[in-house]
Amino acid sequence: QVQLVESGGGTVQAGGSLRLSCGVAGNTFIIETMGWFRQAPGKGRELVASITAGDATNYADAVKGRFIASRDSAANMVFLEMNDLKTEDTAVYYCNTHTSWNRKYLEVWGQGTQVTVSS
Repeated sequence: QVQLVESGGGTVQAGGSLRLSCGVAGNTFIIETMGWFRQAPGKGRELVASITAGDATNYADAVKGRFIASRDSAANMVFLEMNDLKTEDTAVYYCNTHTSWNRKYLEVWGQGTQVTVSS
């Protein structure tokens, strides 16, 4: 089975922080490059952050300086620390990666976790 499991969403006031986690159900593959996406109501899904196997990170301009992507390789988990949250950060957040499985190259998504930022 190839599945990502997310946790850590919730409701927070503007200026607050949340930390999202993403791991592999059953630890069936090793996370390499991971992307964090979000989708706000009525909008398309957008990439907000990514982290490579070598821990290089990249951020969308809207979150640069506020969000931090990191990983715990020993635990095979990836995190998105979100600071100074704004109401416009309200969205469902998804982790996303690719892996080889059963001779196929698969794109794998987390189930999504709701982040709500109130004013």
